[in-house]
Amino acid sequence: MLFQSRTHTCGALRLADAGKTVTLCGWMENIREVGSNFAFLVLRDFYGTTQVVIENEAMMSIVKPLNKESTLSVTGVVRERESKNPKQATGEIEVVPTNIEVLGRCRYNELPFEINRSREADESARLKYRYLDLRNPAVKRNIILRCNVVSALRQAMGEEGFLEITTPILTVSSPEGARDYLVPARKHPGKFYALPQAPQQFKQLLMTAGFDRYFQIAPCFRDEDARGDRSPGEFYQLDMEMAFASQDDVFAVLERVLPPIFAKYGIYNVASEAPFRRIPFREAMETYGSDKPDLRIDLIVRDVTDICTKTEFAPFQAEAVKAVVVSGCKLARKAIDKLCAEVEVQSGNKAYWCKVDEKGELAGGVAKFLKAHTAALTERLGLRPGDFVGFTAGPLGAAQKTAGVLRSKLGAACPEHMDKERYEFCWIVDFPMYEIGEESGELEFCHNPFSMPNGGLDILLKAERGEVDPLEIMAYQYDLVCNGVELSSGAVRNHDPEIMVKAFELVRLGEEDVKAKFPAMYNAFCYGAPPHAGIAPGVDRMVMLLAGEESIREIIPFPMNKNAQDVMMGAPAAVEERQLREVHIQVRADAEE
Repeated sequence: MLFQSRTHTCGALRLADAGKTVTLCGWMENIREVGSNFAFLVLRDFYGTTQVVIENEAMMSIVKPLNKESTLSVTGVVRERESKNPKQATGEIEVVPTNIEVLGRCRYNELPFEINRSREADESARLKYRYLDLRNPAVKRNIILRCNVVSALRQAMGEEGFLEITTPILTVSSPEGARDYLVPARKHPGKFYALPQAPQQFKQLLMTAGFDRYFQIAPCFRDEDARGDRSPGEFYQLDMEMAFASQDDVFAVLERVLPPIFAKYGIYNVASEAPFRRIPFREAMETYGSDKPDLRIDLIVRDVTDICTKTEFAPFQAEAVKAVVVSGCKLARKAIDKLCAEVEVQSGNKAYWCKVDEKGELAGGVAKFLKAHTAALTERLGLRPGDFVGFTAGPLGAAQKTAGVLRSKLGAACPEHMDKERYEFCWIVDFPMYEIGEESGELEFCHNPFSMPNGGLDILLKAERGEVDPLEIMAYQYDLVCNGVELSSGAVRNHDPEIMVKAFELVRLGEEDVKAKFPAMYNAFCYGAPPHAGIAPGVDRMVMLLAGEESIREIIPFPMNKNAQDVMMGAPAAVEERQLREVHIQVRADAEE
């Protein structure tokens, strides 16, 4: 079959084209038969839709047997529509066909879902038939947005003097904090490559090699569970690194690159202007109960430990008690109970509450335990009639984090306390270098082991001698947060082998361990490395924010489901025994499975 190339797209024709003979190609979105030889057919392609009017038996005989979503080539004459559709770009015209070719027949009478309402369908059906889901213009718009954002990021980084350099996909397993995806090496029996969790070591090696400014839209692979803002398996980040750079240099670049992109592509018209607010980690936890605070919410967390521990309420006999006050709260008892239940599910800890009645007395919830301390709480929290007070208690970290969840839930439930339609950026800075591991009970790196400690070698030596508590050592590490979503983590890197070894010695790893785990980077730094710093904003999360989507799967062309399965392609899948033998792998059937 010869194919006549289209002359126009389905979104291009206007009234000025009336009288022209055109050829359009697309999918038959809908057909409405009015008579035996008269019908209105809607033809859709990537660019839009055009109405095609069937007016004779010959054309009707072609389209009548077809199922929706068959692909057609329509040649005909453009004319002005009698009944115009002002909501449609091509709503002033229609095409009367002289020839219709069926290019691809849809062989199914029923579709898994209606294309234009696919977002209302079950997610498993959408993922299985993702190619149909993507025909929905509303779904397609998110992917187009993603393409435009990535293009804008590339252009902006180029203008900042960064070179786009790709780094290896097959590399070595590295302790990055998540599970690796392993790839068996056929030529090296018993050995494995790993897909990179991030290009961390490679980009630092590029700095050591003398490249001044590097970036890439980097694919990263982590065997993690899914969340609303995290896709399992793979994701993309705007990975960047700068030589001879400080924390301020990194901040300045992103504060120039991101605001114009958010202003152009975001669904909200208001965004933070540079410089973004900087909040130390401990202040963020104490004030907002989170290291990724949503600054659109005007509520803050307050400490009431000294007051509440004097009560007889057992849960308040804890290391810390935190409070969140909502002025003029109109939430009913049923809504409050539901909100507290959601807090417990998300945080694993209970939230408690009371209200201030019209006389200024505490009422409802745990008020009976607090009656004797009404004056103290009123003075501490500035309580007024109509206020709602939410409480959390427990070890300091748990009380803070639960209060953070409570704050977020209250902000979402009380619109007067959340200016939703804006982008609020902030930097979280001064992260602790070390923490006590929940499982080990011993000193561990809090975040990135490659971060430079604030105080350099001197502060590490003091910690080694017992003059400084290692938990008080801060790192030159920072997070970029927008609307309560962590867009990225970054750091000024530890580029000095002596400082690196000393940092690892505090977590019981010696120089030989460092050499064994990071041989390339350690050796490269021994040849003289420049001070360098970097960051890697998540592209997927960025586009999710710009599109105003709640789920990250809405902005990924072919996402996996929550169980890390590609139900469309059937991955992961078993492979043939021959393939396993080639890579020296034997699958063990677990008795428990």
